[in-house]
Amino acid sequence: MKSLTATSQADPSVAKTYRVEDIAKILDIGRSSAYNLVREGHFKTVRIGTAIRISRKSFDEWLESQAI
Repeated sequence: MKSLTATSQADPSVAKTYRVEDIAKILDIGRSSAYNLVREGHFKTVRIGTAIRISRKSFDEWLESQAI
């Protein structure tokens, strides 16, 4: 059985936040474009030192509101 260590990343399916890299993958866009969305304030974010975390709820709501 695999044990979790301090260096293991949290399971994104249960995390309350996304990383910029996560939203880039979800949207199939580049990291720069994902950072631009964050900078434009499309969803709630929090900075922890230099790390940026995006509220999963606000991102998911924003994504649902976009016309496809």
